Amino acid sequence: MSKLISRTVLLLSLVSLFTDIASEMLYPVIPIYLSSLHYTAMYIGILEGIAEFIAGISKGYFGIWSDKVQQRLPFVRTGYILSALSKPLMIVFSNAWWILLTRVMDRLGKGIRTASRDAILSCEATPETKGRVFGFHRAMDTLGAAIGPLIALGFLYVFPEQYHWLFVFTIIPGAISVVLLFILKEKKTDKHSTDKISFFSFFNYAKNSSRAYKLLLTGFLMFALFNSSDMFLLLKLKEQHYDDIFVITMYIIYNLSYALMSYPAGILADRLGINRIYMVGMGLFAGVYFVMAWGVSDTFLWLIFFVYGFYAAATEGIGKAWISNIVPKTEVASAIGTYHSLQSIASIVASTLTGIIWVKWGASVAFSITAFFAITSAIFLWANRSSVKV
Repeated sequence: MSKLISRTVLLLSLVSLFTDIASEMLYPVIPIYLSSLHYTAMYIGILEGIAEFIAGISKGYFGIWSDKVQQRLPFVRTGYILSALSKPLMIVFSNAWWILLTRVMDRLGKGIRTASRDAILSCEATPETKGRVFGFHRAMDTLGAAIGPLIALGFLYVFPEQYHWLFVFTIIPGAISVVLLFILKEKKTDKHSTDKISFFSFFNYAKNSSRAYKLLLTGFLMFALFNSSDMFLLLKLKEQHYDDIFVITMYIIYNLSYALMSYPAGILADRLGINRIYMVGMGLFAGVYFVMAWGVSDTFLWLIFFVYGFYAAATEGIGKAWISNIVPKTEVASAIGTYHSLQSIASIVASTLTGIIWVKWGASVAFSITAFFAITSAIFLWANRSSVKV
């Protein structure tokens, strides 16, 4: 693995690991903390919706900007530093606008860094090793997402309701990630454009991109339009009267599976084809939603969430590797950023539609429709495989 995973890839992966530890330490705590300040569920929902939308929609703009100036590290460093600072700042004031500002700051940091970081990962790999490089990074990132909630649960078990201190302790992994960032080096280049770009320039990029990218983007977005938030899976468990500990345990199993399977999924993608592994992932996604729609034995629920982790491992990093292989090197950040921005819009539609269908016809119908369109998207990509083959 040492020959495939360069020093730069390792450092970026460690940065993501420690950043996600900090983020996921707070993920299950933020709603509880805000509730303790007497904020309503509606405010919490609006807060998270705005923050996540800004993260997604900004990735296209910053990706195109990074390609225009042909620089990556300034965007990566700025993004991670903003996220590291935002977490402890959230508890300085309890004012609603301050909390909104710090959450937006955290998610904007993600928007600034993501496309540029992925462009660096792409440059550190060959077309034959993209799956492994993106898979390794995703494994480390998701490992942080599994470790973070475990730290939070352990801390709150020993020190109940000491939410403020948990926010303060995120300084430690955040500081480690920032220090690692400044070990990274980037080759300077004089090749850059001074043309102005608009915030929504990613729409123009999608319109003027190659046929292969358009087809791949269409398939990905068809999937995204019906791929609602993972919170609906957890809500389904709550609807079946499982307690909070069980639900959190399933979430941890999913993240551990995601982390453990990401690198093996990358190896398989490099050996068997990125497109094949991605479509296997979509098939697993559809299978999980069909099973969750119509019921599964308690004994096998852990297996369902483990399989769901493999779906994520087979699509998230693999999908970005696929994109980076069909666009020019100078457009990788633009292509990945555009995908993320359009995906964020699609995700809002997906979660809204799922919520409406759930209320009107129940979870079983909502999940079955989600599974059906996952299969439809996979069929579309398979039908166009000669045009988007890598």
